[in-house]
Amino acid sequence: MALGSECATVDPLSQVDSGRIQKTANFNQDSGTMSQQLLYRALVSAKWLSEAIKSQQAGLALRIVDASWYLPKMKRDPKREFEERHIPGAVFFDIDQCSDRTSPYDHMLPKASDFAEYVGKLGVRNDSHVVVYDGSDQGLFSAPRVWWMFRVFGHEAVSLLDGGLKNWQREGNALSSGKTQVAPSEFHASLDKSLVKTYEDVLDNLDSHRFQLVDARAAGRFRGVEPEPRDGIEPGHVPGSTSIPFTDFLTESGFEKTPEQIRTLFQEKKVDLLKPVVATCGSGVTACHVALGAYLCGKPDVAVYDGAWVEWYMRAQPENIISEGKGKTL
Repeated sequence: MALGSECATVDPLSQVDSGRIQKTANFNQDSGTMSQQLLYRALVSAKWLSEAIKSQQAGLALRIVDASWYLPKMKRDPKREFEERHIPGAVFFDIDQCSDRTSPYDHMLPKASDFAEYVGKLGVRNDSHVVVYDGSDQGLFSAPRVWWMFRVFGHEAVSLLDGGLKNWQREGNALSSGKTQVAPSEFHASLDKSLVKTYEDVLDNLDSHRFQLVDARAAGRFRGVEPEPRDGIEPGHVPGSTSIPFTDFLTESGFEKTPEQIRTLFQEKKVDLLKPVVATCGSGVTACHVALGAYLCGKPDVAVYDGAWVEWYMRAQPENIISEGKGKTL
């Protein structure tokens, strides 16, 4: 079955609204063929979530998570904003807190036991349907990182609110304020190492070409002509990587593009979804938009280089920093 024909058959409306599980194509990278498998629905609409909150559907252990996170230069305080307004019943997920605090790099994945303890305190159980959103101007910015984290730790029942808080508000849905009190739950997590790549993996790939590396940062940062948001880090990119800014996966109003549009985007950038793909960005947050886009086209196995550009710049040799600007000198 051709990639184009399968992605084109996915109705984005039914994908968002008709239930929790979608049947889609899964890629067999060994044979280059596609098979049908059940993938958990990656997107739910504001309408779906509003009705789910009102009805708390039988058997649906719904847990709504606000995963807002912003770069320091944005001068936004996501915790304060959460207490001012959030979707009713939502809990706040702190990407920086739920991380490997011993790492020199930003919000690296925590150990499975630490993730389990953290989300358990948020009231998430292994039978919960987790719906993640953020309050960004883009519609979705940091929420896909938490969607990916749940999947990395073995929890497939996780969806994103299509359009985010921005469109939830625009459509006139209810908001709450203050802190949300929840009863702690028990959660078991197990790391899926296949969805995470390390510096050593990316370094080895310079010669082995085992996977295609897609960078979700803005094009200027990729080229090396616009500054990185972190002090001491110059812009540029990993040799052989491809630039697809995360905003390219979103419509102007902040909704996810259709699978057909995303398939075309990957094709235009010469990224072959029948072959392995790894996503990167500045610090492992917006890379998850690449993983989400591929997932919506039936490819659930895109890994993320967790250390991303910050780690690469700090550890790589100058010849492995490709830049039209300053680059790196020892």
